[in-house]
Amino acid sequence: MALLTPQGVKKVFQFQKPKGREHLRRLLNWEEFDEVRDSRRSILLDTLYESIIFAVGKGFPWVEVAKVVKFTEELLKETKGCSITEAVTILGNKLRDYQGQFNTTHLLALCDYFHNTFIRHYKLFQYVLGQDQEVNLTVTHLEVSAPPQPLPLAEGMDRDIWHLEQQAAELNMAEMQKRTNMLLLKEALHLEQEQKLQRTFSEVPKQPSRVLKREELENLISEAIHIQIECLKELLQYEIQITFDILDLKLQKKTLNLNAPIPSPLAITGQPGQDESFKLNKANKGKKAKAKKN
Repeated sequence: MALLTPQGVKKVFQFQKPKGREHLRRLLNWEEFDEVRDSRRSILLDTLYESIIFAVGKGFPWVEVAKVVKFTEELLKETKGCSITEAVTILGNKLRDYQGQFNTTHLLALCDYFHNTFIRHYKLFQYVLGQDQEVNLTVTHLEVSAPPQPLPLAEGMDRDIWHLEQQAAELNMAEMQKRTNMLLLKEALHLEQEQKLQRTFSEVPKQPSRVLKREELENLISEAIHIQIECLKELLQYEIQITFDILDLKLQKKTLNLNAPIPSPLAITGQPGQDESFKLNKANKGKKAKAKKN
C-alpha cells in the first residue's frame, strides 16, 4: 500500500482493465498469481480495482482515490469472519475515522457505495474471501453452434424508430439522475449545516451560572442565520441549475417526438382488409355474371 500514490492510481485508471489490474497488483506489491486457481486473490484485486473506478467516476481527487483503495482493503481485512451486524458497525466506525479525509458529499457517496455492494452481498464476500476454496478445474472443448435464425421482418422495428426510443430512454435516465443528484445534495447540505451549527454553539462557554450578554447572543444568532442562508443559497443555485438542465432534457424529448420518423406503409398484399375486399368484389362479379345468364 506504500506505493499506492495519487499518480499510481491515476495510471491504473488510464489503462484498460487488464493492464490496469496488473499495474495495481504491482503497486500493491503482490506476487504474480494464477487468476484461475487463486480466485480469492483475483476477486480481491477486482474489488480494489472497482473501488478506483467508483471513486474516479464520482469525481474524487486523485489523493482521495488512493485513500478509497486503502479504506477498501482495511474494511475487507477488519470484517473477515464477522457477522453482518458487526460489519455494518465496522463500516460506520471507519467512515467516522475517515471523516476528516473526505468532504461530506464524497463521504456520503462512499457510504452508499459500500452499502450497495459490500453489505448487500456480504455473505458472498465472506464465503469467497473468508475461507479457502477447493478448485476443481475441468477443460472441455465445445463446438460453437451457428446463431439462430433471425425473427421475421414483420416482427421487427424500423431502425429510425428504434434509435428514437433509445435516445428517449437516455434522456429519461439523464433526467432521473439529475433529480437523484438533487436529493443527495440536499442531504449533504443538511448534514453540513447541522455540523456548522453544532461547532458554532459548542464555542459558547458552558457555565451554568453565566448569562450570555446581549452582544454575544446577537452574534450567536447572526452566525446561525448566516450559516443557514449560505447553505440555502448554495441549494437554490444548484436547484436553479438542475431545473434548467431538466427543462433542456424535456425540450430535447419534445424535439425528438416532433421529428419522429413516419413508419413505412405496410404492403397492400396479404393485409386482412384487402383480402376481405378482394373476396367481396369477386362474389359481386359472380352474382352479376349469373344474373346476365338468366
